[in-house]
Amino acid sequence: MRNVLVAALVALVVSLIGTPFAIKGFTSRGYGQLIRDDGPTTHHTKRGTPTMGGTVIVAAILISYFVAHLVTLRGVTASGMLVLMLMTGLGIVGFVDDFIKIRKQRSLGLTKTAKFAGQAVVAIAFGILATHFVNDHHLAPASTHLSFTHDYALGVGTVGFVVWAYLMVTATSNGVNLTDGLDGLATGTSCMVFGAYVIIAYWQFRNNCVSNPVHNCYLVRDPLDLTLIAAAAMGACFGFLWWNAPPAGIFMGDTGSLALGGLFAGIAMTSRTELLLIVLGGLFVVETLSVIIQVAAFRGFKRRVFRMAPFHHHFEVGGWDEITVIVRFWIIAGLAVAFGLGVFYAAFLQT
Repeated sequence: MRNVLVAALVALVVSLIGTPFAIKGFTSRGYGQLIRDDGPTTHHTKRGTPTMGGTVIVAAILISYFVAHLVTLRGVTASGMLVLMLMTGLGIVGFVDDFIKIRKQRSLGLTKTAKFAGQAVVAIAFGILATHFVNDHHLAPASTHLSFTHDYALGVGTVGFVVWAYLMVTATSNGVNLTDGLDGLATGTSCMVFGAYVIIAYWQFRNNCVSNPVHNCYLVRDPLDLTLIAAAAMGACFGFLWWNAPPAGIFMGDTGSLALGGLFAGIAMTSRTELLLIVLGGLFVVETLSVIIQVAAFRGFKRRVFRMAPFHHHFEVGGWDEITVIVRFWIIAGLAVAFGLGVFYAAFLQT
């Protein structure tokens, strides 16, 4: 447990102290946020706010992970390295997207095709590798069975899992990306979801079928290392939120949103809680569905269901203050996380 605390603390400190340096560095180079013209008019004042702050979050997680292992003299695990690879790979895709926006001074970076291609390469690589590295207990980092709180009997096969990994990664990374439209909204929500995964992964470690074969135990390869990563991500997001809270001094950009979304997917797949992530990340799901519904309604019926999508803009356009939207959406995110943890624990108690 000490390595988990070390990881959380180091990530918090690195993010909290490192973000101001990022703000100064990005500001001096003119790496400012471009605001979409069709967005809420109140957002035009945010033009020029430093972006690509996700680089600090990713760096803080990576540094804290290796420092924690160095301090406690524990070796890294296959699950941990694969999840971090997924996060870093998507962070690079997001960084390229952000850099193009800044370089060409436009609110759109990579084309949709290029962005999805980048996500696909990283997700497929993860999907293929995650079914290998079987340990002495015949457990791979990920399973080819669908999971909720445990693996289901329904298997999808190796090829099916790779496809499933691609769908999960693109869904979660784009979900966080769509939610990252208000100061601190995605960051604060991410803190809560990562906090939930600290509890879930540590509970799996304490009730692992290999070391403690109790009723409803968990067949997860490296639950303690997943706890460490979730704690590091939570700490990094809390440190960044200090500077990202309204009025934001820096935005995470696609660098951060794609990386965090990929990290959610990676932890969910390696902890065998893939479908539970839909509950824990309920706010991300709502934001994504609002865009899908809006696009489908407009293309099919030439009508808009919401004043503006994603969903948080609907309330902004309706006259809510930005801070009101953020706090109320944080409440929704917290309720989703609490419900998800309740479902997870209830499944453990089932006879």
